[in-house]
Amino acid sequence: MSDAFTTHVLNVTTGSAERIVDLTRDCQSFLRDVARGRDGLLNIFVPHATAGIAVIETGAGSDDDLLAVLHTLLPADDRWQHRHGSPGHGRDHVLPAIVPPHATLPVIGGELELGTWQSVCLVDTNVDNANRHVRLSFLG
Repeated sequence: MSDAFTTHVLNVTTGSAERIVDLTRDCQSFLRDVARGRDGLLNIFVPHATAGIAVIETGAGSDDDLLAVLHTLLPADDRWQHRHGSPGHGRDHVLPAIVPPHATLPVIGGELELGTWQSVCLVDTNVDNANRHVRLSFLG
């Protein structure tokens, strides 16, 4: 493991419902172990074709609002060309074009540099895949 670049994979169980999972504490814990007071960048990447990473406020309804907006933009119906899995599953494959599968965030003095109400979240609308992997990579 290089001192300049360190990576770790989180295993996240999202269950059988659409979910937004707050990963902020996991990111902070990872940085405590590897950043050791250094400045750098944290990259969060979900290597799945049907999930994304968002930096949003959670706990005040914004996470539910995001799911509602995704339902409006990407309805779970039969309009999609991609047709395997649950009804409307094709929309899950379009999700990463709207909520990208990655985010790169600044780390200052070993701490994740987020705004007051910002959280790092996994966005998963695919009810057919309950297990996700999220790669955290620190470049100091």
